[in-house]
Amino acid sequence: MTHEARPGGRRTHQPATGPQPLWRQRDFGVFWAAQTLSVLGDSFALIALPLLVLRATGSVAGMGLLTAVGGAAAVMAGVFAGVLVDRVDRRRLLITCDLVRMVLYGSIPLVWLSGPRIWLLYAVLPLCEAVGTLFAVGYVTVVRGLVDTARLTEANGRLNATAAAAGVLGPLCAGVVAGWAGPATAVGLDAASFGVSAACLLLVRFRARPAGEGPARPAGLWRDLRAGISFLGGHPVLRALTALLFVFSFLTFGLNDLVIYHLEHDLGHDDRTVGTVMGLGALGTITGALLVARIRRGLGFGRTWTGAVALCGLAFAGLGRAGDVPEVAALDAAYLACVAVAGTCSMSLRQEVTPEPLLGRVTSAFWTLHYSAAPAGAAVLTWVAERRGTGPVALAAGGACVLTAVVALFTPVRRSGRRT
Repeated sequence: MTHEARPGGRRTHQPATGPQPLWRQRDFGVFWAAQTLSVLGDSFALIALPLLVLRATGSVAGMGLLTAVGGAAAVMAGVFAGVLVDRVDRRRLLITCDLVRMVLYGSIPLVWLSGPRIWLLYAVLPLCEAVGTLFAVGYVTVVRGLVDTARLTEANGRLNATAAAAGVLGPLCAGVVAGWAGPATAVGLDAASFGVSAACLLLVRFRARPAGEGPARPAGLWRDLRAGISFLGGHPVLRALTALLFVFSFLTFGLNDLVIYHLEHDLGHDDRTVGTVMGLGALGTITGALLVARIRRGLGFGRTWTGAVALCGLAFAGLGRAGDVPEVAALDAAYLACVAVAGTCSMSLRQEVTPEPLLGRVTSAFWTLHYSAAPAGAAVLTWVAERRGTGPVALAAGGACVLTAVVALFTPVRRSGRRT
């Protein structure tokens, strides 16, 4: 295992003689707190941005288009994110990403003081999503630089669990803030959370990388890009996962917009109800993230991942037909629990099998390839939902997710018995 040196020549931790409990690892704890706070703010934007569009246009297709534009920017950034992450100081990169997003999101409530400006959302969100992709790729690489390989699944599970806990409080508060002071104010709180996250990251020290495994030397942009894709293509399980998640992402990327539209348009509820449902739904993510390490140890990677995707599909299929708020919240929680299990397994496996110098490029290639169809999926699903209703769209998309899990049974994913 390798670690990144702290910039500025300060002392770094020496490798531990054995895996320490996560609660005793100070730097992981600070990083953990920073990301929890950041997700708390992000959950405000998750609710507030679609509400800004819905209030101004009344259109779920407009919400889906904004999601698609942001997603497309994230995919485009993903092409180059891994190359940059593997070449630069990752800690400084993460801090810079947080500060840039603080400024960009902070501009929305300031401009909104003079009235709604939908064009600003289409300008800010793509930039924030692009920077967010860069942050996310760096995030995956630094987790491996904070904990021992034996504790990667546990660390990822804990990060996801507390992020989801923040995701419970965030939407609840966002619904109240949006109903009281407007969605633009909620976005402003998201901006502030990025500033707090950046300040926390200044306190994190990363352990030094072993000799010979420092930042990758530039070898030409195309060669660097191809290195990540080549590793994915040569690893049977990661290759199959990339193809399967390409389909899954197309089907599910617009789900958040569909849930918000279903609650406000179909069931006639307000912003506070949306926040409550999203907050209660996030309890599912906490549950899935806390259980994933135990489930994977018992079932192995293949059965855990495939089962989680199948259950995602069943929950999604029922969401559009849910006739009351408790039913929507329960199905949303079930869906998010399974997403947490499948996503944590996928990320942990990739961290375990990828050489350190390639981790940024492999992560970037993996996300770029399997998310490349997601923006189009969000636009298509919300466009159809506006014309045919959320019920038929959710049923069709959920059924297709189950079919994706069935297809996985005939790929190397099923035979992957890795249990760490």
